[in-house]
Amino acid sequence: MNCNDVMDRIYEFEGNSSLPFFIRLHIWLHLLRCPGCKEKIEKLQTARTLMKESFFPPAPGLEEKIMQSIAREGLEEEYPEIAGVSFRSWVVTGLIVLISLSTSFLGMDFIKVADNWGSSFLLPVGITVGAVVSAYGALFIGSHLKELSHRFNLR
Repeated sequence: MNCNDVMDRIYEFEGNSSLPFFIRLHIWLHLLRCPGCKEKIEKLQTARTLMKESFFPPAPGLEEKIMQSIAREGLEEEYPEIAGVSFRSWVVTGLIVLISLSTSFLGMDFIKVADNWGSSFLLPVGITVGAVVSAYGALFIGSHLKELSHRFNLR
């Protein structure tokens, strides 16, 4: 066994005494010849004992914050409007954005600008409108994946 095999076996069976006898024998023989692996295993055992003891100091307010976060997450799944902006607000805002972008072509100033610049002005305007609508749609869908998949039975 080389050093990598020994360390892989140690990590694979860490804390588990069901390591086969012959593999334990190979590891023991390798550790007699290799001081580098022996040092690594001693450091690993030291780290394990430190982690088993009270290495991390207790955080008195942490438990309450975690439990509040878990309770809030359960409410957000049951009542999605608690999570922030509601589904209805997203749809209404999206419709307002879409209507305002599409009616901007009907204004008097746009007609003057289009006459001055010609049809070459329509390409950047179309790209801008498409980018805004696409970005808004992506944000909307990304923030409401659970609700949309439940609504359209996509589970």
